[in-house]
Amino acid sequence: LETGAGFPFAINNSTGWIVVASELDREAVDFYSFGVEAQDQGSPPMASSASVSVTILDVNDNSPEFTQREYGARLNEDAAVGTSVLTVSAVDRDANSVITYQISSGNTRNRFSITSQSGGGLISLALPLDYKLERQYLLTIAASDGTRQDTAQVVVNVTDANTHRPVFQSSHYTVNVNEDRPVGTTVVVISATDEDTGENARITYLMEDSIPQFRIAAETGAVTTQMELDYEDQVSYTLAITARDNGIPQKSDTTYLEILVSDVNDNAPQFLRDSYQGSVYEDVPAFTSVLQVSATDRDSGLNGRVFYTFQGGDDGDGDFIIESTSGIVRTLRRLDRENVPFYTLRAFAVDKGVPAKRTPVEIQVTVLDVNDNPPVFERDEFDIFVEENSPIGLVVARITATDPDEGTNAQIMYQIVEGNIPEVFQLDIFSGELTALADLDYETKAEYVMVVQATSAPLVSRATVHVRLRDVNDNSPQLKNFEILFNNYITNRSGSFPGGVIGRIPAHDPDVSDSLTYAFEQGNELNLVLLDPRSGALRLSPALDNNRPLEAVMRVSVSDGVHSATAQCTLRVTVITDEMLSNSITLRLADMSQERFLSPLLSRFLEGVAAVLATPRHRVVLFNIQTDTDVGTARILNVSLSVLLPTSGHGARFFSSEELQERLYLNRSLLAAISAQRVLPFDDNICLREPCENYMRCVSVLQFDSSAPFVASDTILFRPIHPVTGLRCRCPPGFTGDYCETEIDLCYSSPCGSNGRCRSREGGYTCECHEDFTGERCELSARGGRCAPGVCRNGGTCLNLLVGGFRCQCPPGHYEKPFCAMSTRSFPPRSFLTFRGLRQRFHFTLALTFATKERDGLLLYNGRFNEKHDFVALEIVDEQVQLTFSAGETTTTVSPFVPGGVSDGQW
Repeated sequence: LETGAGFPFAINNSTGWIVVASELDREAVDFYSFGVEAQDQGSPPMASSASVSVTILDVNDNSPEFTQREYGARLNEDAAVGTSVLTVSAVDRDANSVITYQISSGNTRNRFSITSQSGGGLISLALPLDYKLERQYLLTIAASDGTRQDTAQVVVNVTDANTHRPVFQSSHYTVNVNEDRPVGTTVVVISATDEDTGENARITYLMEDSIPQFRIAAETGAVTTQMELDYEDQVSYTLAITARDNGIPQKSDTTYLEILVSDVNDNAPQFLRDSYQGSVYEDVPAFTSVLQVSATDRDSGLNGRVFYTFQGGDDGDGDFIIESTSGIVRTLRRLDRENVPFYTLRAFAVDKGVPAKRTPVEIQVTVLDVNDNPPVFERDEFDIFVEENSPIGLVVARITATDPDEGTNAQIMYQIVEGNIPEVFQLDIFSGELTALADLDYETKAEYVMVVQATSAPLVSRATVHVRLRDVNDNSPQLKNFEILFNNYITNRSGSFPGGVIGRIPAHDPDVSDSLTYAFEQGNELNLVLLDPRSGALRLSPALDNNRPLEAVMRVSVSDGVHSATAQCTLRVTVITDEMLSNSITLRLADMSQERFLSPLLSRFLEGVAAVLATPRHRVVLFNIQTDTDVGTARILNVSLSVLLPTSGHGARFFSSEELQERLYLNRSLLAAISAQRVLPFDDNICLREPCENYMRCVSVLQFDSSAPFVASDTILFRPIHPVTGLRCRCPPGFTGDYCETEIDLCYSSPCGSNGRCRSREGGYTCECHEDFTGERCELSARGGRCAPGVCRNGGTCLNLLVGGFRCQCPPGHYEKPFCAMSTRSFPPRSFLTFRGLRQRFHFTLALTFATKERDGLLLYNGRFNEKHDFVALEIVDEQVQLTFSAGETTTTVSPFVPGGVSDGQW
């Protein structure tokens, strides 16, 4: 049903067989689908249809066919085995056809192979090629499907591989060329060979480095000059020449060409100078050298060998000769400057080339005069008088000498050779004028003595010059403010008041010829100080011989008749009493003199003492300075002083000597820093050996010994009081009897009352107050009393309460209420707390508690003020308490053992 024209099938309408009606071609149509119908012969006829599908099966009825009949390829002869040449391709229309390829002919020496790959035939190189044996291969390639086949032609052209490189016959060539050869001369032709053919064998030559003197022909290898050669500039050249073929890739060879330049005599000798000048003294002996000429020749060998001659020149009429090899010009006979003072010679430098070349040079010789006469001064000594203050640059004199020689031999130079240090004068080197270079001050130096020298080298002569200055009154008197410190000790002895000259006004006039006059301008209307107007000597008025202190300010003038100066004179009279002496100490200052201490260190010393004691400076009374004569050559100054308490009123209470000693000793470093003086430890006092009997207390005191004369510095006249050290034996509180032999209990009278508990101690008692009570005898009540001085300790402020009583407002810190007491204290490193020193005792009890974690430390120390033997020390050593003490001869240590130690932080 529904079949078109050319339908290849037919059906038997009786049997129903379907048969092939025409030729089938699977490659054209490989599948047919159609319908068939069966119909009966009834009436009406009945029919039925079915669908038929026919698949056409393939048979090998098609041959493979190459896609092109002829293939071409080019292959270099140095191609590696396995190199792919090209791929041929054939097509077979049959289904499931497998095509195989093979080289059927033309494969000479089996150079190629073919393999099936991805439906094509890959031709590869099986064996190495050789261009010289075969240059072309005509291969027949067969493609077969097993039954049928097809063929194609493959033309493979072999190309030359440039397998050989150019080769020079030698790796190094050497040629010679004369330096005078013209530009363009062929020096040498360099050639190389190459076994390749064609372009691979065509060679190009080139120079690796550009050497401007030469070039090489690229095609022939001919090396020619392109600049003039000069042996004297360069004697040889080395050229790197490369031969390169035109193959791909290019190959090359390199050789080295050494070109040696041969010298020719083309240079004349050349002198180092255009002309030569020399000089010679007229008295030199024959054959003395005058000068040396020198020439060089750039040629080599004999062409460059030079000798010298006067031949054909001028030798000064035979007065000179020249050495042929060295060029040294010498005198041939003795010269006479007065006859011929100057020569112009002509010499030649000649080389030994053929023909020889020669060069002339001019030589000028000056004959020098001989200096045989020294300069002569008019006299051996000169006296010159000059007024001081003459202007700088003033010519004070002209000192000259004469010389009978002529010319430079007669030229004289002057100089100062001695006595002008520092440089005050200048002597003109040519004229001999003596000029002042600095201010001439008679007061600085009155006379200058110099030695001057006149030189006409090498001859000299000398003279002595005395420059004497005339003094003029050009300086004012010099006077500083000064003080008269008069320490007056009132005694019954006669002659203690200084009735004579105590010193003089410290004035000075640099003008030695001036006479000074002195006067009080004001402040001395009562004539307290008596003055000699001519000498400046000072005396004290007898009216000052009393027990009244005094301070008077006066103005003093001094005049030299033209100039004058004024200054302030302060008179201070201090009355020295026995109480001052009893409460005084003596400090020892290292490396100090009386004069240096008074000016300028006295003021700083008083400020230092006042700062240490927290007292005003005017309360420090210094009454003695005295050089220590018991220490040999050491310069130690003893300074004695006493200090008024800062709070003392008209009663004029003094620091005790013990307290002064303690506080100044502990603060020696502060005192030294302020006063700029080194304070030494104290000497032992007279009580060290305990001279008092029984329980008597020894007190070292200073007593008046004598009044010394005034000590003078440039600003102070100081009258010292020389004391002598003595002692007093006193019976301290708590002891009685004719000889202080009985100790009594001072608590017998109940001094603490009912508000406290009395505890007796050596020399007194201590009140332990009940709660809310305080005071020395527990007499003050914080609930019912009122504020009293000192009731709040450690700087606390006392506040009265409206309801009665008072309370203490304590400063910041670990102060304990209610009265700001401090019973505990912590110490950072390198700090300590000081109490009043423990004096001489017969027995005492000391109790303290402490807490620490330090393995080692000092708890308490009491000793002498000079770092010597007597002391008591309580220490912690390796976590154990240790007591060490000495009474002067030996040291005793007591070491109780505390289990576990004491460095555990517990009390």
